[in-house]
Amino acid sequence: MTSEVKARIDQLVKDNKIMVFMKGNKLMPQCGFSNNVVQIMNVLGVPFETFDVLADPDVRQGIKDYSNWPTIPQVYLNGEFLGGSDILIEMYQSGELQQTVEVALAS
Repeated sequence: MTSEVKARIDQLVKDNKIMVFMKGNKLMPQCGFSNNVVQIMNVLGVPFETFDVLADPDVRQGIKDYSNWPTIPQVYLNGEFLGGSDILIEMYQSGELQQTVEVALAS
C-alpha cells in the first residue's frame, strides 16, 4: 500500500465516527455482506459513512492491508477496526453492538 492510500484511509477512518468500507454504498450495496452491514446500521438508526471499494482498486486492496483483515466489508468505529459482516451480525444479535455504538457516539 502506498503512503498516499494509507493517508486517505487514515483520513476517512479519523473523520467519521462509523466508517464502512464496502462494495457499493449505503443506498445501493453491491453484495450481500455489505447489505447486511447497511441493514444493521439502519436498524440501529445511527449515522455512518461508506466508501465504495469497487470504485477504487487501490483502497480495495489497501483497506485489507490496513486492517490485516482479508474481506470486505470492514467497519471502523471511532478509528478502531470493529470487524466485517459476520462479526457485526454476532455483535448485533448479542446486543453488544448497540451498546458499543452508543458508547462510541457519546464520546
